[in-house]
Amino acid sequence: MVAKSKIYQHTTVSKALRERFVTQVDQILWQYKLAPETVNLPATPAVPEIQVFDIALKSPDLDEDVLRAIDRAIPLPIVFQLHHGERVRMIAACKKPVINAKGKGSIERYYAGDWLRMDAARQPLPVALDLLGLYGQLLRSLLPYPARIGESLADHLERMGELRDRQGERSMLKARLQRERQFNRKVVLNAELRALDVEIARLRN
Repeated sequence: MVAKSKIYQHTTVSKALRERFVTQVDQILWQYKLAPETVNLPATPAVPEIQVFDIALKSPDLDEDVLRAIDRAIPLPIVFQLHHGERVRMIAACKKPVINAKGKGSIERYYAGDWLRMDAARQPLPVALDLLGLYGQLLRSLLPYPARIGESLADHLERMGELRDRQGERSMLKARLQRERQFNRKVVLNAELRALDVEIARLRN
């Protein structure tokens, strides 16, 4: 088990974030280490190991800042398994090997798989040539839409990030449209909404 206090010692955690740890997280377990000696795949400079953390939740919702704090405290790539009741889901963010002035890898957006029953059949580890490839395959399995032919992991992640941004813009635009009373403004907003839908469809395909 990983004590929450250990996380606090290795990264900056505000009082508000500590409260979220207390109210949302029941227990953190360092469950597995995917390394050359455990999965028989060679390490790479970018991915020497992959850690798998189990987090038992007090409710189905978890603030991403909690995960980000754990990711910042541990410089190795992490895949999280969230547990609540009889269900489990995977979530992870691409942790780039780029090192900043504080010696930490940069962390991108989080992507999560569906909630599954604990007794549901789990997929075996994907086929890969090394730990970098395995990490990439694990991340791709959490993305909402598959890679295009020949699309790199970086480009795939960038496209999914753009898709999430456009979907957020669409939700806000839809709310504005529902509040708008002037016909002329509604015409303009509907045109913007159609243009966003075209862009969203392009990013999905």
